[in-house]
Amino acid sequence: EVQLVESGGGLVQAGGSLRLSCAASGFTFDDYPIGWFRQAPGKEREGVSCTGSGDGSPYYAESVKGRFTISRDNAKNTVYLQMNSLKPEDTAVYYCAGLQRRLASSCSVVAINSYDYWGQGTQVTVSS
Repeated sequence: EVQLVESGGGLVQAGGSLRLSCAASGFTFDDYPIGWFRQAPGKEREGVSCTGSGDGSPYYAESVKGRFTISRDNAKNTVYLQMNSLKPEDTAVYYCAGLQRRLASSCSVVAINSYDYWGQGTQVTVSS
């Protein structure tokens, strides 16, 4: 059984930092695409960042560029999302998702409903 488990969420003041982790069991990350998504109350789930592009380059949504960094440790089967300079508008439930096929192109083109596996989410709340 495949499980993705997110951790590292919490309550932080604006300008603070958090590091989210996404650990997998039953699924070997290898260089498969892993994405981070978030969903705020009343809004649709949106892509934040992903890794595992065919050319190795990560993707970041414009709203988080320069503040968030995605990284992966394949030996630990874990992907991280370092979030700095957090803003109240970053408040959301953050999810990681895994796709079990390699890409020739950017991970940004993978449709959200194409991902094979999803975690349960971790809440990030940024206070002003």
